[in-house]
Amino acid sequence: MDLKLSGKSALVTGAGRGLGKAIAERLSCEGVRVAAVSRTESDLKALISNIGGEASGHVGIAMDLALEGAPEKVLKKLKDAGFGPIDIVIHNIGGTMQISDPFCSIEDWRRVYRFNFEVAVELNRMLVPDMQKRKWGRVVHVSSISSMENHGPVTYCAIKAALTAYTRSFGGVVAPDGVVVSAILPGAVFTEKGYWDEASKKRPEHVHKFLSERQRIGRFGRPDEIGNYVAFLCSELASFNTGGIIPIDGSQGRGYFGQ
Repeated sequence: MDLKLSGKSALVTGAGRGLGKAIAERLSCEGVRVAAVSRTESDLKALISNIGGEASGHVGIAMDLALEGAPEKVLKKLKDAGFGPIDIVIHNIGGTMQISDPFCSIEDWRRVYRFNFEVAVELNRMLVPDMQKRKWGRVVHVSSISSMENHGPVTYCAIKAALTAYTRSFGGVVAPDGVVVSAILPGAVFTEKGYWDEASKKRPEHVHKFLSERQRIGRFGRPDEIGNYVAFLCSELASFNTGGIIPIDGSQGRGYFGQ
């Protein structure tokens, strides 16, 4: 199936490993030039080498996007490198930041907010207007089923819920200009060095209980399954999907949701 993405350019955040890596790899297979951002330079070098190297037009930038001013610095680096215009943005950074106390400090709330929500909004503010001018663009937010159900810390659930609501609302605003904004809500996906990888080594009984009682498909998701779906959402075939909220969770969730 031709997704008609050859020649497009994409910015993928959190691309060094896990879902971001799988998404970057899948987009590159479709002929997309990828600008990958991650905090770990060694992960980026491995990714860029694996998808064809800088000679293929791919770029890796080691940067902690949660730092103040970092999104703007990344875009300046890309402009200086002659990468662009950016047609596709995949917002993949996010996580609990190991903040689980519902009575945590306001500073901790702001850290979770910045990491899971504000960076995406900041990049969209700088990139989407140009997509609107060109009458084509794709924005995919990697949210979580925690945005719709009570899975995880209060801070994480609340901010992911904000990201999902933002997607639905913002998607409608830019829809007339050919910009398709989506959010995927992954469930439990097994990633190298991720939560379930560590749990399988340290608490195998916990993993068995989760898979048998919570995961109706009986297994974890794979990063490539997420990457394939995101590539579709970036394609011409998803042109009617703007504002779409899509669970990809192996039927882990218990609620009736999805737009």
